[in-house]
Amino acid sequence: MISSTRAEIITIGDEILFGQIIDTNTQWIGTQLTDIGIRPARKTSVGDNKQDILSAFSEASQRASVVIVTGGLGPTRDDITKHTFCEYFGTELEINQEALALITAFFAKRGRTMTELNIQQAALPKNCTYIPNLWGTAPGMWFEQDNVVYVSLPGVPYEMKNLMDHEILPRLKARFSTTIIQHKSVRTIGIGESFLAEKIADWETALPEHIKLAYLPHFGQVRLRLTGTGTDQDLLNAELQAQVATLLPLIEEHVFGYDIDELETVIGKLLVENQATLGTAESCTGGYVASRITAVPGSSGYFEGSVVSYSNAVKMNVLGVKQETLQAYGAVSEQTAREMAEGARRVLNTTFAIATTGIAGPDGGTAEKPVGTVWIACATPDETFTQLLTLRNDRKINIELTSSYALNLLRKTILKSILNVRE
Repeated sequence: MISSTRAEIITIGDEILFGQIIDTNTQWIGTQLTDIGIRPARKTSVGDNKQDILSAFSEASQRASVVIVTGGLGPTRDDITKHTFCEYFGTELEINQEALALITAFFAKRGRTMTELNIQQAALPKNCTYIPNLWGTAPGMWFEQDNVVYVSLPGVPYEMKNLMDHEILPRLKARFSTTIIQHKSVRTIGIGESFLAEKIADWETALPEHIKLAYLPHFGQVRLRLTGTGTDQDLLNAELQAQVATLLPLIEEHVFGYDIDELETVIGKLLVENQATLGTAESCTGGYVASRITAVPGSSGYFEGSVVSYSNAVKMNVLGVKQETLQAYGAVSEQTAREMAEGARRVLNTTFAIATTGIAGPDGGTAEKPVGTVWIACATPDETFTQLLTLRNDRKINIELTSSYALNLLRKTILKSILNVRE
């Protein structure tokens, strides 16, 4: 087993623990560290409490060779990271003249007057290596003790990312002999995590020691992430590709893409390649399917529009759903979904159209059609495909899941249409 340099990421700030801001720093830092062969082993969040921060430093040093700290470097009283580092390393603050000159220039360029608090941002622990911050007023700091590197960065994402890119990552690459960590993901939909695991159990068991598999479920999808560790990038990439080639025959019907592929981007490519167009008719998803489609750059080349037919009147007057259909089967029915999709294709003059109608919740369900009952449909020039979904009692999740399943029905319909044309 090839060992990797391990890192721990510590975020400091009550605002993170209170849920007042979302910690995006850890996710981004973890990706960057992995790219240079340093494995993130743990992340820790602590509030603005000196003893908690000291404990986090001490515990991290037992687990990792690199400790990345973000936050707590501002000019106010609650920003205590520098003082805590002084206590941890048994040192004291002093004004760093390089830092002071840079901060002074920062304020002068903007025509602003410096306060004593701003000046104190140039006060750094004596034993740190000063890391200039060209994008803000809080300097970065680099410490080394007992073969552990500690890096302190501002919590503002823009400043942190620039310091990491231009200063920290190059220094870490020079400081550590790192292995290569490479990921390859297979994106699946329409099969649960446990069923997927059962299908590929023998393949997973046969994976070599230096390749690990993770299951990452999200709204009806499961991303299978292979992580390989090695010293030869080309060889490692070839090994990962070979494992994917062995995996595909086991689950091919559920695979829609790889790595950063999303359903909507995959569908966009299929539509462009086949010079086809698309429209949507949405009831329970309220335009969310169209939103996902139009989030893809270039979607104007194949997406014509959407009819959000929330009421029965719009279903009838715009899409042409028959009144008899609604009276006999209801708005949430296979028949209505079919007529919505066919009506959207006709009204919008598209190659394909998808429709959604259902009971998103939390109210509105009946014994025959409980909350989470959804019908989706996809119309082509020749036929219409439908699917019944039995989802949950959560409105937001139901809308998300419905949109994913509707897009997947479209994907499968396009592929079927292509195969029929070629045959």
